[in-house]
Amino acid sequence: MSQRQRMQGQPMIIMGEDSQRVKDRDAQEFNISAARAVAEAVRSTLGPKGMDKMLVDSMGDVTITNDGVTILQEMDIDNPTAEMIVEVAETQEDEAGDGTTTAVAIAGELLKNAEDLLEQDIHPTAIIRGFNMASEYARGEIDDIAERVEPDDTELLKKVAETSMTGKGAESNKELLAELIVQAVEQVTVEADDGSYVTDLDNLRIQTQTGRSAGESELLRGAVISKDPVHDDMPTEFDEANILLLNEPIEVEEADVDTQVNIESPDQLQKFLDQEEQQLKQKVEQIEASGADVVFCQKGIDDLAQHFLAKKGILAVRRVKKSDISFLKNVLENAIVTDLDALEADDLGVGSVRRDEEDELFYVESDSDEAFGVTLLLRGSTDHVVDELERGVNDAIDVVASTVTDGRVLAGGGAIEVELAGRLRDYADSVSGREQLAVEAFADALELVPRVLAENAGLDSIDTLVDLRAAHEDGRVRAGLNVFTGDVVDTFEAGVVEPAHAKEQALASATEAANLVLKIDDIIAAGDLSTDKEDDDEGAPGGGMGGMGGMGGMGGAM
Repeated sequence: MSQRQRMQGQPMIIMGEDSQRVKDRDAQEFNISAARAVAEAVRSTLGPKGMDKMLVDSMGDVTITNDGVTILQEMDIDNPTAEMIVEVAETQEDEAGDGTTTAVAIAGELLKNAEDLLEQDIHPTAIIRGFNMASEYARGEIDDIAERVEPDDTELLKKVAETSMTGKGAESNKELLAELIVQAVEQVTVEADDGSYVTDLDNLRIQTQTGRSAGESELLRGAVISKDPVHDDMPTEFDEANILLLNEPIEVEEADVDTQVNIESPDQLQKFLDQEEQQLKQKVEQIEASGADVVFCQKGIDDLAQHFLAKKGILAVRRVKKSDISFLKNVLENAIVTDLDALEADDLGVGSVRRDEEDELFYVESDSDEAFGVTLLLRGSTDHVVDELERGVNDAIDVVASTVTDGRVLAGGGAIEVELAGRLRDYADSVSGREQLAVEAFADALELVPRVLAENAGLDSIDTLVDLRAAHEDGRVRAGLNVFTGDVVDTFEAGVVEPAHAKEQALASATEAANLVLKIDDIIAAGDLSTDKEDDDEGAPGGGMGGMGGMGGMGGAM
């Protein structure tokens, strides 16, 4: 018998013993289930009435939040498909600053609807083409529906900030915080030569402080330095101080490693100590001669130098973070000095310095109209409160900055999603082939947003959707859900305003992620690849999917 005959009927083994392979429909089901599990994990956080998640890491640290990207980043996800959906949230956060939960939820719903189409034997490539057509059309319609906003329209920008913070830890003080956020963004926004606006958020810093209520938060046209003066006898209040930023230690210069000092008598020791003291005196005299009243030093300050500085009435702070020194440079418009021998009066900046003894903070503010740099000081009663407050404010800052540079806003409360869904269904009539069904499935997926908003508010999602559709068929483009009353209202007039750019980015990210998952028909894993699935009450996948690691508890923990 020939070798060829002996080989016939025997499978060719090309993979290791521990490897696993999932193909065709099984692979698609596996991927869709994993992606939907991620979406299910965050959808209950959507909207003003969304719930929070408590996340406990391996070290026992607790995070309480309803911020989509924070939840997904903190979860110990160990499934490759689920990680692709997490990337949607991260991209949304980087590009738009907010709308992460919306983007992930839409991605999950697109895949759920795609699964129904796959069961009708519609090829994945037809679904992908249909989703791309729908996404492109929807983003074009967003631009058509969007209303223009000017960078100086403070009231409308405040509504954008308040909408972003509603339902988060910052909600209880959203009016005050929205005003501070808009003022802060306006401070770091400049008009470019072509008439567009550029916002430099690197010059906007957030400093958190526990022990007081969020209502005592404030905006400073300058920096906050969380340090103590190096000597108790130093002054801590200056209305107009000459400020030195120093990146050189005020210490005795160290000798070379190989240098040896032989001291044979007490006189020699005293002479050596006198030389060191003289060296420190000289450094302090150089600082005094420049006219400096305040020194923020990135390096150390010798104890004896601290004494000399205090005697001369100069405030000194040591071991200031490099980032704080750089920020102070922008605020005060002065140089960072690296050599005291070359120090001149022109190297100093001018500003006020005051000390908050209760919080142990220095407030450094510039008097110059051209100074660039502001600090938003956020206060909260506990660490958990202030951490969630910071996440909500960060999102609101990104949203306001995006609105200023983009110049377009939309009515919120599900209004834009229902309007787009209606327009997409009309558009689907002009699409030939099986792609038409994919466009309709895309429209259905968008309506997940108002449905989940209603569910999270304890309202009937079907009745809500019917009312919203009827309003939009009557031409009410701004009709959205007021989750507090359950009524369909003009959400734009009600102050629920969202940035158009964030919606466009959410649709683009969700579509690309869904299409990436649909295009996979073969999974080859080097190790164990569990494909056991457990359905929860709504038929969505449970935990334990595909080695989801920390997601193994997704069904129970959420």
